[in-house]
Amino acid sequence: MSLPSWLSRARRLQAIAQSGLTYSQNQFDVQRYEELRDIAADMMAAGASLPDSSPIRELFAQQSGYATPKLDVRVAAFRDNRILLVHELQDGAWTLPGGWVDIGEPPSIAAAREAREESGYEVRITKLAALFDRNLHGHPHMAFHTYKLFFLGDVTGGSPHDSNETAGAQFFPEHDLPPLSLSRVTPRQIAHMFEHFRNPALPTSFD
Repeated sequence: MSLPSWLSRARRLQAIAQSGLTYSQNQFDVQRYEELRDIAADMMAAGASLPDSSPIRELFAQQSGYATPKLDVRVAAFRDNRILLVHELQDGAWTLPGGWVDIGEPPSIAAAREAREESGYEVRITKLAALFDRNLHGHPHMAFHTYKLFFLGDVTGGSPHDSNETAGAQFFPEHDLPPLSLSRVTPRQIAHMFEHFRNPALPTSFD
């Protein structure tokens, strides 16, 4: 699923506006970058056939600092040759536990935290299995450019529990997976995590 040109251009305009607002001192330049940010939001809303660009304008207004890709971490933890998945409340599908990296937080620490918060299991991170550009791996489109970091981990304790984002955590065999939350993980990525699990000597995959 290639990135539509309208989305690529809207993202780029948003990034230019965000970085410009970070460094501009002149009030007229600030106004111009704010207008550019609104144009990017309008482009994105039109491209996505949304009736109103206000939510996207609000989302863009919340962004600050020099614009860079966002970081999403995912954890592939295994037990008895089965992979740990959590049930997402947002779309009712399943995914590897994970989420955004917080400012000041190393990616591996963020991955272990997300696994604990979303599944209830304590996980020791053992390997960075893959670093992917989300645009290149068949995910549904989203507003921001994102890099996805996939870690392998060993379950060291804990028990399944729900969170404010998930309801249920289970271990699944490779060839009997539930419906996946494709915004977060794809079948090919799950298969690739099983490859790393079976062959720990595999090098980290990257785009």
